Amino acid sequence: MSFDRSIKIAPSILSADFAALGAEIHAVEAQGADWIHVDPMDGHFVPNLTIGPNVVAAIRPHVKTFMDVHLMISPADPYIGDFAKAGSDLITVHAEAGPHLHRSLQSVRAEGCKAGVALNMTTPLDHVSDILDDIDMILIMTINPGFGGQKFTHAMVDKVARCRAMVGDRPIHIQVDGGIDPNTAPLVASAGADVLVAGSAVFRGGSVDAPQVYGDNIRAIREAAEGAL
Repeated sequence: MSFDRSIKIAPSILSADFAALGAEIHAVEAQGADWIHVDPMDGHFVPNLTIGPNVVAAIRPHVKTFMDVHLMISPADPYIGDFAKAGSDLITVHAEAGPHLHRSLQSVRAEGCKAGVALNMTTPLDHVSDILDDIDMILIMTINPGFGGQKFTHAMVDKVARCRAMVGDRPIHIQVDGGIDPNTAPLVASAGADVLVAGSAVFRGGSVDAPQVYGDNIRAIREAAEGAL
């Protein structure tokens, strides 16, 4: 996939109907989703337990765009190969999830995937400043990881801007995750984010039988973000 800084909307299937994930993915992609964001959680690194490599492999045939897998697990290294083999296009590991972040990124790239680093709200950008050339995406958490539907933390807008300045002209995506909707999307887009993860703000009010609601929600987020550029 070629690199560009256009706004990309990545619906998080954490907010989808888990009994119909394939159909939900088809629906949001048909309605304009750019990426599909997947949230494996281990009940240890975060206080929630969601999906593993087998589910990622099961939904892979349904994803026609780009599958963005955000590992909220610790340790992540033993599972990188499994999630890569399951069909991930990009694997994001948390800087806080293990002692050797650079090694984790090398493992992701060795599996043929793009490599991302997620930073919790209290984790400084210094954690990645010396390894930028080994990163394809930096994910700035704007909530505490683990559950969807949380409120956006406005203090993180400045962190996004500082991240964008640090990245410079390197081909590194800046992703934000948490509380993104038409009201907060312009804030992070103007600060420099180009990949916006949205869960409840995309799936709220719609279904596989009423997918046009997903399209309305995606367009509202995209137009708000692009209008701030």
